[in-house]
Amino acid sequence: MRQTTHSKPTAPCTEHDSSRFIGANSHFVVLSLLLGGSTCHRRSVHFPHPIAMASHRFFLRLLIGTCVSMACLGQTEFALNLGSDKSGSWQNHAFEGIGCPEQTQCHALNAVYGSDQPDVFQTYSEGTVSLTQSVPNGNYDITLFFAEPRFHRIGERVFDVHIQGERVLKDIDVLKYRDGQIHSALTVTIPNQTVRDGLLHLMLKPVIGQPILSGVLLETKASLATPGDRWILVWQDLFGESRLNPDHWSTDIWPPGKVNDEDQAYTDSSQNLRVENGALVLEAHHHPGKVPAFTSARIHTRGKHDFLYGRVEVTAQLPDAQGTWPAIWLLPSDPFFYATNCEAGVDWQGNGDCDAWPNSGEIDLMEHVGFESGHIHGTVHTRANYWVNGQQRKGRLVEPSATQDFHVYAMEWTPDRIDLFVNDIRYFSYLRGEKDSWQRWPFDQPFHLILNLAVGGNWGRAGGPIAAHEFPQRMLVDSVRVYRRPR
Repeated sequence: MRQTTHSKPTAPCTEHDSSRFIGANSHFVVLSLLLGGSTCHRRSVHFPHPIAMASHRFFLRLLIGTCVSMACLGQTEFALNLGSDKSGSWQNHAFEGIGCPEQTQCHALNAVYGSDQPDVFQTYSEGTVSLTQSVPNGNYDITLFFAEPRFHRIGERVFDVHIQGERVLKDIDVLKYRDGQIHSALTVTIPNQTVRDGLLHLMLKPVIGQPILSGVLLETKASLATPGDRWILVWQDLFGESRLNPDHWSTDIWPPGKVNDEDQAYTDSSQNLRVENGALVLEAHHHPGKVPAFTSARIHTRGKHDFLYGRVEVTAQLPDAQGTWPAIWLLPSDPFFYATNCEAGVDWQGNGDCDAWPNSGEIDLMEHVGFESGHIHGTVHTRANYWVNGQQRKGRLVEPSATQDFHVYAMEWTPDRIDLFVNDIRYFSYLRGEKDSWQRWPFDQPFHLILNLAVGGNWGRAGGPIAAHEFPQRMLVDSVRVYRRPR
């Protein structure tokens, strides 16, 4: 905590039968990437049939590239890289470079941090972005790619994202989202976007300064097998008993400020930790005029359920108040395995003189800070890749109902990769390279699961003061399940 559905195959496309892709009676594609000012307006670019005009070479590349990735191969997805003529790749997706239209502002970064596959993040378009793209009707997950190119103050580049005419993201600040670090890769996944008229409409509208965008990935909702088809259940807690099961869980008793400058004390009081109506309750309370001013709970499975590789599922409903910081995460069961300056017996958590963290790793399956309600964060921390050196690997998914409904937060961990999900939506992956040392991949040792609800702290207070008047706040956990691969 620091911290496949396919359309029917079609015959191969050529540049002279583009009407099959954009509509049987249409000889044009509507596409505008209008950049460089908020006064730009949408325009339609018409292609004669057959397409041959040299002045439309940019749009021809886009049309042919998209046709290859979608209709011609029977795949209902596309991936576009803005600001570049070259194709790129990210997480096994081939991105088609669509160049930069006339009268636009497109640039390239010399280096990108926080990603092992920087191609898509390296070029970007700056200004009002409006994209209308022909796609089959259906339900999609859309991931946007960013990297802030310039030094400036947080709050000097702010924009909204609209999909199908509705605002789905308000006040995006790429620099803020990446902890004030420029040139750092950022992905934001917006799930469950429905196309009904055969056209996807995406627009980035400026609020302060000009929007930036490096890439767009649109994925269909996959028809996933159930975990039982791919995994074997190892243990579960459905919280059907009257109290927390001590065979599964241990409780941390900590003072305020032990880690992350957090404001709460962790207790085992039933006010903060209990099982109620078939759910685990982690509840944070404010105690005006008392020390500590806040109390909450943190539990873990170390020494009871340690595991190496597998799938974890936690079904939870999150709190909704500024200053709350719930997390579902994992730490190494032997934190000193890769430590170089401290040994077993040292109180390593919150100890800046012990490098057990980040050396031995951390996996944040889910984090949520109350000042960005509905934004789900997934992160890994290693010696090579963590927030201090600007190389932290992280993903973000927006689920507006996270504080009203239960959702399944899941991780799949193998010897070669870690994938994080919200429900059936994969929004973050971390891959092991063939030559990776422990500094980048310490995830070859057993870890254990942690559930906690922090208050304040260096991230929980980053959006402003704790909204103490909205307490008590709770995280509800309906179930926890851990699986392994069949042997």
